[in-house]
Parts: sequence; C-alpha cells; structure tokens
Amino acid sequence: MPEYPVIADDAGLIAAAEELAAGHGPFAVDVERASGFRYSQRAYLVQIHRRGAGVYLLDPPALTAFAELQDVLRTDEWVLHAASQDLPSLREIGLEPPRIFDTELAARLLGHDRVGLGAVVEATLGITLAKAHSAADWSTRPLPQSWLEYAALDVLHLPDVRDALAAELVEQGKVEIAAEEFQAVLDRPLKPARVDPWRRLSGLHTLRGRRNFAIARELWQAREDFAIAQDVSPGRLVPDRALVAAIAAAPDSKRALASIKDFTGRASRSELDRWWAAIERGRATSDLPFERVSSDTLPPPRAWIDRNPEADARLKAARPVVEERAVDLTMPTENLLTPELLRRVAWEPPEPATAEAIGEALATLGARSWQIRETAQLIADAFVDSVQEPASETETAS
Repeated sequence: MPEYPVIADDAGLIAAAEELAAGHGPFAVDVERASGFRYSQRAYLVQIHRRGAGVYLLDPPALTAFAELQDVLRTDEWVLHAASQDLPSLREIGLEPPRIFDTELAARLLGHDRVGLGAVVEATLGITLAKAHSAADWSTRPLPQSWLEYAALDVLHLPDVRDALAAELVEQGKVEIAAEEFQAVLDRPLKPARVDPWRRLSGLHTLRGRRNFAIARELWQAREDFAIAQDVSPGRLVPDRALVAAIAAAPDSKRALASIKDFTGRASRSELDRWWAAIERGRATSDLPFERVSSDTLPPPRAWIDRNPEADARLKAARPVVEERAVDLTMPTENLLTPELLRRVAWEPPEPATAEAIGEALATLGARSWQIRETAQLIADAFVDSVQEPASETETAS
C-alpha cells in the first residue's frame, strides 16, 4: 500500500500548488467532512489530483495559504462527484472552480442505474473501490493510513471517469444539457436561513399546546448554542427524541428531568442545568409560538382532488407525459423536471396556459432552458387534455 502523507503546513501547500501547476488537464477534487460528528460542515480533508502531478491530501484546519492554491486551480476545470455537496466547504476556505464537470450528475443525465462514486468508477473503468470509510469522523487526528488511501482513490480515477462520461454525453447528444446543469450547480445560491428552524425537531408533531412549543423552541436553541460552541453535531449531544420526551414528561424539577428514562445523550446529564434553564424559560415566556404556521408548501397530491380538483386533473394529465419524455431521454424524471416544479405550475398555471407562458413560469421557478424546451409544450398540451377529459375521482393520486 502506498503511503499518502497529509499536507499540514503552508510551505507544503505552496509546494503542492507549484507541482499541480506543472501537471496537465482538469483538477480532480474531493472533500471529506465530519457530518454527524461535528456541527460545522467544514472540510477536514481536501483531496486534489491532476495528471502529471499526483495526489495531494490537504489538512484544511492547519493551513492558511489557500490563495496560492486557488491561483493554480482557477486555470482549469474541476472534476467533482456530487459537486453541490462539496462546493460550500471548498468555498469556505477560498477555493472556487472556474467551471466543473460533475461525474455524479453526468451519470444521472446519462441514465446510469447507480450513481455513487464507486458504482460510476466500476461502470466506466471496471475498477472496484472500497467505501469502508465514507461515514468516518474525518476530524480525527492523526488520520489512519487506510483512510488516507481511501480518500486518495476518490480522486485518483476521476479524470478517467470524466473522460468516459464525456464520451457518453457526446454519444447521447447531451453535452449542452450537461453544461447547463453543471453551470446551474455553480450558480446555485445559498439556501436562505430557515424561519423557525426549531420546527424541524423530529417528533414535534406529537406535542400539543403552544406552551410546549415554546419549551421545544428554548430547548432546541439551547442545544444549538452548545453544539456550535463545542463543534459537535446537535444530535450527538441530545437526540431530538430525548428533547421531545423531556417536554412530554413535564418534569417539575431538575431532579425529575434527570430521572426521565428517555432523556438520553452524552450531554443530557452533564449539562442538566442548561436544559432545565431552557425549560424554565419556555414555561415563563409570554412569546408563545403558534402550533401551525402559514406556508407556501403545496398540499400533498393525494389531497388535491378535494382541495383543487382542476389542479389534480392537470397534474394527473401532465405527470405521465413528462415521465414518458424522461424515459425517451434515458434519464430520471427528476432530472428532466423536478416533481415540485411540475406541481407548482399544475396548482397555479399561468393564464393562458400556453407553452410559452408555462416556460416562463418554469424559468421563474428555476428550471433550466433545456428543461423548458423539453417539457413546456408537453405540459401545455396535457393541461388542455385535462380540461377535455377530467380525471376520474377514483384515480389514485401519487
């Protein structure tokens, strides 16, 4: 097994940048995080490979000279697998690609049955990769050599995979489609901060009463603040189910809280003062959240026949023709047009619902031009058919 040293000082990083500059072709890039272990999504290992240069494993928390590396990396395309997952962590340390080739996204557009990195490498190159450490805690130091070998192999084969998939894109006439999709990944804005993120607490729906919701909010925020300070995944401190169990039990003292069997987690007892203080704040506050809040989320399709039968008919008419077109194009339906976009235009279509108007609506919702070209006319025609032949009320909505 070859040894893969980790670059953990700026002098080594600058030397690596110089060697990468002397290589040729695109840069294969990957990131390892510590999701599920740490609060942050920071990069704990960055792997870079370029033909003619080698494989470089970087320890981002120990490095600062990323500007020199960025000067080199901006000179050519980056090859990533599932780029949308890695780009935020790379941007956090100042690394930004000029353009990308996403091997996972390309495999999806080409209709590959399996699109994980190991599956795509095997399908294109006939090489089997071990995925034993994909869920490891990459904040561990020092990193075991077996982990480093796994990480190095994640980028070592990417340039060859890229070339094989690029040839398939040419064969299927999907080069322009892929280019649009890759650019969309690069241009995708950060998601805005969620309003009332505590409402995502798993099991919250089992609680009743605005006072309990106030306690849930305070407990969630107390855990969030502690998780940020410790850089630990919140669920590892106290799981959601434990917080909900504590609220449901309605303890009348700190001691009673400590005695709740389902109030578990590594910090459930060691930070008991913190959790009890949060419960008391929730019980004392006059700012009581509503149990239900307004949302622009559409109702589930199974409820449409009662709540908006015309929209139900439109969706039932349009969905199969979009799915059929996806089959013709040999790609998953969600890559041709996400179900959410189709539901949006079916629920509230433009007037009149011409192909051009539907295309404009889809563009406003974020659809790419190629998706609009492939689906707008089909959807418009289906909407017309839905008026002429209303969907049966006995038809099962999905």
